[in-house]
Amino acid sequence: MPTMPVSRTLPAFVDELALRFPDREVIVDGAERYTYARFREAVRAFSKGLHALGVRRGDKVAILMANHAEWIIADFAICSLGAVMVGLNTWVTARELKYLLTHSDTRMLITSGRFLKYDYTALLRELEPHAENLPLLRTVVQFPKAEYPGALGFDAVYDAGRDVPDAVIDEAAAAVGPEDVSYILYTSGSTSTPKGVQLQHYALIENMWHIGERMGVTEHDRCWLAVSLFWGLGCENALFNLMTHGGCIVLQESFEPGEAMRLIQDEKCTIFYGTPNMVQAMDEHPDRSKYELSTLRTGGTIGTPEQLMRLVRWGATEFCHIYGLTETYGNCAVTDRHDPLELKLKTVGRALPGVDLRIVDEESGKVLGPHEIGEIRVKGYVTVGYYKDEEKNRAAFDAEGYFRTGDLAFLDEAGNIHFRGRSKEMIKTGGINVSPAEVEQVLMEHPAVQMAYVVGVPDAVRDEVIGAVVIKRPDAAVSEADLDKHCREALAAYKMPRRWIFVDETKLPLTVTGKLQKNRLHELFGA
Repeated sequence: MPTMPVSRTLPAFVDELALRFPDREVIVDGAERYTYARFREAVRAFSKGLHALGVRRGDKVAILMANHAEWIIADFAICSLGAVMVGLNTWVTARELKYLLTHSDTRMLITSGRFLKYDYTALLRELEPHAENLPLLRTVVQFPKAEYPGALGFDAVYDAGRDVPDAVIDEAAAAVGPEDVSYILYTSGSTSTPKGVQLQHYALIENMWHIGERMGVTEHDRCWLAVSLFWGLGCENALFNLMTHGGCIVLQESFEPGEAMRLIQDEKCTIFYGTPNMVQAMDEHPDRSKYELSTLRTGGTIGTPEQLMRLVRWGATEFCHIYGLTETYGNCAVTDRHDPLELKLKTVGRALPGVDLRIVDEESGKVLGPHEIGEIRVKGYVTVGYYKDEEKNRAAFDAEGYFRTGDLAFLDEAGNIHFRGRSKEMIKTGGINVSPAEVEQVLMEHPAVQMAYVVGVPDAVRDEVIGAVVIKRPDAAVSEADLDKHCREALAAYKMPRRWIFVDETKLPLTVTGKLQKNRLHELFGA
């Protein structure tokens, strides 16, 4: 049986894992394979180089690159010095990069030259003069080699630290405390600028251990990971879930469905961490039948019942439905791998150990009972606050210290969370609030409907009317009149959709990380 690591800081964590699993693989990145022992050596060597270049406790060091072993090595090396790793979105623009580096007080940027269509060297040139636009930025490190004038290549960092004694790194690591901030991850919300979510050492270890326990992860598991490491699902959940259990992360630089299936097959991956659009792309790939994916057994994902059933058909019957935010260390609720399939399809599981989760009335703050819909609020493994933003921090926590998620749900008698959407997604039609999730659930009970999304569509008389975006099952025939009749049997008149549109799943607006942009669905209805 796996045992929880005793370490509560990242440098101690790396040392402990190297002792427990020295010869087990921890990272597969193309031809590069790192055992836990080799990984520790790389992290310490890179830490020495960072120290030689002036990185000290509390300094902010940002990472901007695709999924590579070097991303993870740099991450742990930064944290081993008591510095703070700042994860940057790989789809960043020059304007966004300037804001993120400035707001985070980043002193060193570790980046690649380019990724897909994104030229980071060109972005750095756009931000010249750096002394004026990025006054705190002192050093740029590029992987694999320097392209920007004055930058250092990745190997040059290793070279810089060759004469740094082990004792210097040991002293820096010993000074790191469990409650020190290890990460700042930026997340977008309803505000115009991203928020810097601060995460602590101990909680990255403890919360992810509990996630892995729900999934039944062991040291023999291998997780395919194409989700970007800068995203919480990558560098919080998947990475620490597997590492706390001595497992292995199989990296894919960027998602491509054919290559994803090859990696899963050839590396015999057992853990899936991904988004619904990834599953769909692999499932509909013309070469799907050529690949054997039956080694997959569990993992974490989100989605509609139909989307989740794709994983089941692959053989990943122990998949776990997950819920959380970057602010709650990614997943704060997870189904158990042994839960009945029906339960996993309709709930996002129970709160993890160490998580205090309640459903409250948004206006009064009253704690609600079973089957009463309200806002999810969380205490326990929760961010210590947004970096340099006391106004947002005051708004983010209630008087009892619970984090306001802005998500609506109800609990059943067993404590399972039935997610009902974002509170900001509530539709007010004719002065009456309507929950989109309730209407969506009714629509998806029709045998011809594969997926349905409900949004508010502007209306001169009612302020908003309910619009339904419907994706039919393959070869199914259903009309607007059919669905109207179906809904009238289950919904009050004011909850009825008044605008309808039938679309293909590939036409849905998605973010770069594969999440549905529900706030853009109303655009499908036109003027």
